[in-house]
Amino acid sequence: MNLALTVIQIAAPVFLLAAIGFTWIRLGFEYRTEFVTRLAMSVSLPALVFVALMNTEIEPQDLARISLASLAGYGIITVIIFGIVRGLGLDSRTFLAPLIFGNTGNLGLPLALFAFGQEGFGYALVPFAVMMLLSFSIGIWMVAGRGSLGRIIREPLIGALFLGTLFLWQGWKTPLFVTNTLELLGQIAIPVMLITLGVAVARLKPGQIRLAFGLSIVKFIVCVAVGVAVGVWFDLAAMPLAVLTLQLATPVAVTSYLLAEKFGADAQSVAGMVVVSTLLSVVGLPLILAFTLPASM
Repeated sequence: MNLALTVIQIAAPVFLLAAIGFTWIRLGFEYRTEFVTRLAMSVSLPALVFVALMNTEIEPQDLARISLASLAGYGIITVIIFGIVRGLGLDSRTFLAPLIFGNTGNLGLPLALFAFGQEGFGYALVPFAVMMLLSFSIGIWMVAGRGSLGRIIREPLIGALFLGTLFLWQGWKTPLFVTNTLELLGQIAIPVMLITLGVAVARLKPGQIRLAFGLSIVKFIVCVAVGVAVGVWFDLAAMPLAVLTLQLATPVAVTSYLLAEKFGADAQSVAGMVVVSTLLSVVGLPLILAFTLPASM
């Protein structure tokens, strides 16, 4: 009973904030998604990431280990999902990238922070960074037939990740007034990202719900199994293993829908997977926490 209450206390704020965004749009209120997203991704989230890495007490070798585990995890998931998509005769441009890359930013980072604190958030940044790098290169290539290395380099988040890692490695600290300013900026990121997720889901027009449901279940099972297997293989401690599994198992990201629409894939089918997998994550992600929290405490 205590564990169930703990999981609810961790997961409820995440999904309630998303519900606020969803309800806001259903009530017909205005929401400038482009402005809010740009503010979060270009200013607030990079500030949060940089300060979290600079202040983390995680050993660099532990970060290196979860980095390798994240790369291996996404590699194995890619091979398995490719086999499933080809075996079912589905369009690779439509289904491959969404089933591989999850919503590690909007959902994974807040859940890791609420469940495991700053240390867990520091670990969660690693699979998030790996996913960002892969989705903006291989992921775009899967949908459009070409990658976007230039876009990766221009992302403020990538700069914040590398700069934060450098400060962590060297043991450097910014002046207190700079740190306080960055922390204030960073506090905007998580609530804004979650509300924007709810807004995006409310605006989607999903298609092929039955197929989306089946594929969302498959994605969740595959990603959880790979996360646990890779974590054990790389001998991760309980907390980083739980965080890695949580991040790999996050639902289909809204960016997958945007890419499908931009490059001429079946955007409505992807929208269906975004909506269905996000709804299923209300049950699925808390289940992961229920099984991993006791070992991490």
